[in-house]
Amino acid sequence: MEKETEAKLTRKTSLSLTLCTDAGSSYPTKAPNDLLCVMASSQISSLFSMAGDSYSKYEIRRRDPNPAAAALLVIDMQHHFASIAARILPALRSTVALCRAAGIPVLFTRHRHRSPADYAMLGEWWSGDLILDGTPAAELLPDIGRDPGDRVVEKSTYSAFAGTGLEEALRGMGVEEVIVTGVMTNLCCETSAREAFVRGFRVFFSTDATATSNKDLHEATLKNMAYGFAYLVDCKRLEAALAPKI
Repeated sequence: MEKETEAKLTRKTSLSLTLCTDAGSSYPTKAPNDLLCVMASSQISSLFSMAGDSYSKYEIRRRDPNPAAAALLVIDMQHHFASIAARILPALRSTVALCRAAGIPVLFTRHRHRSPADYAMLGEWWSGDLILDGTPAAELLPDIGRDPGDRVVEKSTYSAFAGTGLEEALRGMGVEEVIVTGVMTNLCCETSAREAFVRGFRVFFSTDATATSNKDLHEATLKNMAYGFAYLVDCKRLEAALAPKI
């Protein structure tokens, strides 16, 4: 049963990765940024549309990120979450490309546990179904726009900040704003966004480059973010905001 499930996930991920390529080549990051976002939006709609209008009434604050002060956080795009992550690959890769073009640093997180001894409450909550370091499930997915020099933050809780040195790294880079993307919307993405907010960072939360297991959970987080923690953005809005800086 376990191998059958893994095979299904592999096939599903392979299909989604194929949709992110052009005739077998890598995603066309040199195409105009508006084209990237249009392609991403179209592919996401055909795969899985998580965003909707239910959170719009809470989105009373709008602001554009400042490229000189922002960093992009890509949360836990790993093989363990392949079936969920595949849904947002086009938008995520477009977001990464837009941020790089605007000079915004990109940081990735990787969730892993060295042994069951450090599962803590996550072990109780998820019945031990966690990510062990050194296993294929712990590795970052290919083709997520990562460059060899990008910082990878290792974490073992929902938070990208708790015990990771991320805050110190961001402060050292002069970062005052974070753009949150990745998986899962309502767990590690939301927790990291909330922690960034209470630590004094201005938070931007992506609606189309984050994903979780279902639409209800995704939209519940977007409502919470818009109401009290973050400015909501998507690929098209980022493209419009960053275009003058590119």
